[in-house]
Amino acid sequence: MYPIRVRSSALIIENESILLVEFHDENGLHYNLPGGGVEPFETVMEAAKREAKEEASIDVDVTSLAFVYEYAPQHAEARYGETHSLTLFFDCKRKGGGTPKMSPSPDPNQTDVKWIPLDQLDQVVLYPNIHEHIKSYVRLSAPLSFIEEEKLPVYR
Repeated sequence: MYPIRVRSSALIIENESILLVEFHDENGLHYNLPGGGVEPFETVMEAAKREAKEEASIDVDVTSLAFVYEYAPQHAEARYGETHSLTLFFDCKRKGGGTPKMSPSPDPNQTDVKWIPLDQLDQVVLYPNIHEHIKSYVRLSAPLSFIEEEKLPVYR
């Protein structure tokens, strides 16, 4: 087992909206960017493409690294479990004109795939709580710095 789990996520923004995966579980209704753990012999960019395909049924091109997020449970009250992880968020562009939709075999508790207008992003629960980082990234069109969970606002 590795001391840090590496994850990869796809940041897909079109027409002033962001593509999010909707979940309903013990935490209630919330959203995530398409993403997940990097598999053996897979690059982080390949993982972002695979996750977009698995969770939103679309093909994407990975353009650049948008930002990096670290979840260190010992510094974040273990709010998302005990696994230390590092997530690379990649700016991705949809290719092939596919329409985002749930996969035939969705993740447990996944209920939908939705385009959320950026001006309504603050109205949804997004894990991790990186609303402001996403809006700054879009506004500045430049990579942001390193994000640590313990420095993000906590949902109460």
